[in-house]
Amino acid sequence: MSVSFQSLTKRFGADLAIDSLDLDIEPESFTVFCGPPKCGKSVLFRLLVGLETPDSGSIILNGTDITRIGPANRQVGYVPQSFALYPHLTVYQNIAYPLTLARRPKDEIARRVDRAAGILSITHLLEKTPDLLSGGEKQRTAVARGLLHDASVFVLDDPLVGLDYKLRERLMDELKSLQTELKATFLYATSDSMEALTMAERLIVLDKGRKVQDGSVETVYREPDHLRAMELIGFPRANLIGGRHSSGLLEAGPFRIPLHRDTPGEVVIGIRPEAIKLGGNQGIAASAEVRLVEDLGSEYVVYLDSNGQALTAAYPVGDSPAPAFQSSQGFAVEPRDIVIFDAGSGARIGRGAA
Repeated sequence: MSVSFQSLTKRFGADLAIDSLDLDIEPESFTVFCGPPKCGKSVLFRLLVGLETPDSGSIILNGTDITRIGPANRQVGYVPQSFALYPHLTVYQNIAYPLTLARRPKDEIARRVDRAAGILSITHLLEKTPDLLSGGEKQRTAVARGLLHDASVFVLDDPLVGLDYKLRERLMDELKSLQTELKATFLYATSDSMEALTMAERLIVLDKGRKVQDGSVETVYREPDHLRAMELIGFPRANLIGGRHSSGLLEAGPFRIPLHRDTPGEVVIGIRPEAIKLGGNQGIAASAEVRLVEDLGSEYVVYLDSNGQALTAAYPVGDSPAPAFQSSQGFAVEPRDIVIFDAGSGARIGRGAA
């Protein structure tokens, strides 16, 4: 089932939560929305499920305008950030609640609840009430219930936040498999870069209620259109350094980059950790002191200090030995690997070289 947002706008007093958003989501796709807190992810999802009403614009579900239709009449399954469990019901009853409301046969309800509980590793909790559950167990119960709606569109608002990484990793795989099995449209919100990179078929970066980038994971990672996309997507995090350009020269931290623009002004440069080549001399070269080395098994992450500017470099284990703590290291960055953004708007200006 397709989803379309047309000039969608939502305000809370003077605050603009969603800013004239236009977006089309293809049927049976897995779309991830990524952005910092208060970027508009949760508000957008609440608008889609009918818990908020837009100030203007439309929400179209498979060709039907549902903007003014009540939540109960929308074919949308919802997993909110809050657990919203019924305290007087058992875990089984909480998970089964959407199917019970839909008057599904008891054997079907039992089968589907058992499957959802198995996926989320909560089968042993089915007879307990929410007051006996940990925070993570409540969260998994809420996810299981959301996935049992009779729906063609599922909205998952940061459903794995707070879970340990081993469980998150397994659930990410299960959610992807479940979406394929159900042939449903999944909209998934997260502020976690690894979740976004792992799960997205299509990645949409939001900032202040606006879509600042929309594309494949590879496109957003390699060709960020906006400072927010560079900042959020990728691990280890990108190096972001404030600077200024004038008279054809951009100065940012230890870097001096020719930049021919008509108007001088404040900028931010972004450099991926893997673009910083320790011991390299091709491109823009500088030196730094090693402050910390993390051995992640497959790669080293090296934290540097270059004349007071903190930098992070990363490279595969085996390419060269790990540098010694507090050693002095020369490094270089190819100009084409430096992405330049306007400091005010966050819009991409270009790269350090054509």
